[in-house]
Amino acid sequence: MSASLPVTSHQFKSPAKLNLFLHITGVREDGYHNLQTVFQFLDIHDTLTFTNTDKNGDIRIETPIEGVPEKQNLVYKAAHLLRQRTQCKLAASISIDKQLPMGGGLGGGSSNAATTLVALNQLWNTQLTTAELESLGLALGADIPIFVHGNSAWAEGVGELLTPVSIEESWYLLATPRCQVETAELFRDKQLTRNSKPITMRAFLDGAGHNDFEPVAKRKFPLINNTLELLSEWGDAKLTGTGACCFCSVPNKETGEKALRNLPQALSKLNLKPGDLDVILTKGRNGSPLYESNMLTHKTHSL
Repeated sequence: MSASLPVTSHQFKSPAKLNLFLHITGVREDGYHNLQTVFQFLDIHDTLTFTNTDKNGDIRIETPIEGVPEKQNLVYKAAHLLRQRTQCKLAASISIDKQLPMGGGLGGGSSNAATTLVALNQLWNTQLTTAELESLGLALGADIPIFVHGNSAWAEGVGELLTPVSIEESWYLLATPRCQVETAELFRDKQLTRNSKPITMRAFLDGAGHNDFEPVAKRKFPLINNTLELLSEWGDAKLTGTGACCFCSVPNKETGEKALRNLPQALSKLNLKPGDLDVILTKGRNGSPLYESNMLTHKTHSL
């Protein structure tokens, strides 16, 4: 591997994900929870810009998150871990154009970390395999492997045991209530169900599955309850991840656009104000928008 590269900048998409269902099927001896879920990507994303340089040998985050020290930022941690694992001496400055909400259950921070691993592996020519990058990501967070994996997947374990699937790329109404959920707070809740019965992929395709975090989130955050009630006017409303974002699928783009036009009246019925939440129309994607970059190649999978 070359010790020096020309200074160049490249942009990569860092997409959102949905959990189409989420069961907690048990608690492991190490205290972590076993899960079952289906991950699907969305066509909304943050954008990360990487400038690779060997000058000074530093990793710099050019767009810090308020209240988060640079070295605690998942993007910094991912870049540092890749350098440590590969003994790469190159550096990078990284800018993040944040569009995805924090604390929303869309995996924004995990996606940013995964994009960092994948992009710098290419830019630094460190030549790790996808499986090796997934393993690195898992050391930083359970949701990072799916974003490295890059395809919709049936997931078990803590979320790292991934089986690629190809499912309908539906249109979704995605609502972001103005509240931020701390994942650890929901996991600590004594009323959280931790022994849901595992299901099969066939059962999921036939309509089985729920989100074990949803009852807890609704109880702790009334606005999440109101958001789910709002979306239920147009479909089967669900929480993604630990929230706060909620979603429902709609038959087509036109139905979703009509729902957005009727949103003011629907908000009024529930005594909600436009400032209480944001609702957009977005499309499911089986292939991650990250791998649309012409710098990256990635295998596609089907069930």
